[in-house]
Amino acid sequence: MNRILFNRTVKRIIGWQAIACLTVLLASCSSQDNEKILSPEELRLERATRIDSVAISSVLQPDSIAEQELLNSITAEAWILVEDSMGLLLSEKNADERLFPASLTKMMTCLLALEHGNMADTLEITEDVFVTRDSRVRPGDRYEVGILLNEMMLQSDNVAAVALAKYLSPDTLSFTDMMNSKAAYLHMDSTHFANPNGMPNDSNYSTARDLLTLTRYCMYDSAFAQIVSTPFMDVPLIDKRHFPCTNTNLLLTDYEGCIGVKTGYTRQAGACLASAATRNGVTLYLVMLKSKTRASRFTESALLLDYGFRQVAAYREQMATE
Repeated sequence: MNRILFNRTVKRIIGWQAIACLTVLLASCSSQDNEKILSPEELRLERATRIDSVAISSVLQPDSIAEQELLNSITAEAWILVEDSMGLLLSEKNADERLFPASLTKMMTCLLALEHGNMADTLEITEDVFVTRDSRVRPGDRYEVGILLNEMMLQSDNVAAVALAKYLSPDTLSFTDMMNSKAAYLHMDSTHFANPNGMPNDSNYSTARDLLTLTRYCMYDSAFAQIVSTPFMDVPLIDKRHFPCTNTNLLLTDYEGCIGVKTGYTRQAGACLASAATRNGVTLYLVMLKSKTRASRFTESALLLDYGFRQVAAYREQMATE
């Protein structure tokens, strides 16, 4: 083969190789372009439901005797504890058992009010929403919707929850349809809501796992997160009266890094708590159901959160050495 023919042959071969490489590259780009890009809402839902149940157990050795004794000392019927960014499952007990959520129900009511309500609207408390005398709001009182929402979440006000439900829909039955529709959207498959406040009702039930999804999804809303992280506020009425409102979640002031979220209690449900805490860039979410007493839900949640932070630290240390 002469030099000219040789050079032409080489150029042709290189040209076809370049074309082949370009074809593969374009196909790859086209494939990536065809992949669905998740919207912010889709990312929020995916993150709220993300749980990795194997990562911790595959890296860390089984709990020490002391850690196991700590977990065994907890009186709660059910709980689930996860690290948020990766969804690491840190601890669970009866997480799929259907139990009564008590006022953890109000997280859904708050979520729907933030999504569908106008926080600047004025809402009057009417006789038909005055369902219990343990509420601080009274018939004839008028509030901005956003203020009443804070009263419901911080003080766990049952009448405020019913008032907000009837503000958002024709009646509480219609509102529970909204609640259950949202629960289905969140893949809370073992949950059914029968009222907006969590008062005793056999048809108002959920699981620790489902409520964890709800808690995380709600906390990704900055307005919700701000409400439930507030330890105290002055609640003003439209007529210029006001009264102090202290958050029932004692962990906000008693546990380092606590950022929320909601307490619950009825005789039927026992003592419940959804909580969240952030330390050194690590955020943990915990849902605890049917603890023995109102006080034990806080002490036991603090124990579990401490345990969770230790687990995450050990996991990170182990991963860094591999």
